Amino acid sequence: MSVPSADKDAAAQARIIAHMNADHSDSLIRYLRHYHRVSSLLASKARMTSIALDSMTISASLLPFSSTSYTIKLDPPLSSWAEARARLVEMDGESCRALGCSHVTVKRYAPPTGFMMVNFAYHAWAYITFSRRSNFVPGSLYYGILFKYLPGFAWFCYTIQPYYIVFLLVVHIGEAIYLARTRMEKHTVPIFSQLWWKWFISDSLEGFPALLRFDAVVKEEKLRRERQKH
Repeated sequence: MSVPSADKDAAAQARIIAHMNADHSDSLIRYLRHYHRVSSLLASKARMTSIALDSMTISASLLPFSSTSYTIKLDPPLSSWAEARARLVEMDGESCRALGCSHVTVKRYAPPTGFMMVNFAYHAWAYITFSRRSNFVPGSLYYGILFKYLPGFAWFCYTIQPYYIVFLLVVHIGEAIYLARTRMEKHTVPIFSQLWWKWFISDSLEGFPALLRFDAVVKEEKLRRERQKH
């Protein structure tokens, strides 16, 4: 017994919606940013809710119980569901070109290893140690453990503490903002997502090495895509 046409359409629609939401949320973000000029923040919560031969609907929300729906026309309309994949890829390419985004999406965080781990540990120690000037004064726990036999160095650290901690914060947070603006937005890391915060906090803590690792993840993803073509 043949399956009714309406049932086939519903099944095809359900497959496309599930696939786009599970594997191509980055494309949905770009659709909203390009076709409806939705902000990166609002678009970061994009979900496809329906698709027809002549349009698709994507919802986005900042609050759990409130969302806005956006309809994007498919022009010309699809003649069959078999055309859906190619059309959605084409529209994503158009969105990337218009937004200046890369077709490579970063979907994972790369933790520091090797020398970068040493750098990470040093800066974690520096943030904690230089957070309080009293850490360099006799009688403090830090002084008793680290500076008891280096009073001259303790006095030097005491002197530079307010300048050094401000320097660390300004430079590293500046680098993290640079990473977010020039890398994460370009490679469609959803703003304020868990992944976004991992990269941002990591760069705020350790500085430039985080940017190098981000670029390495992009390069690996490009190579993976190239291998899939052959």
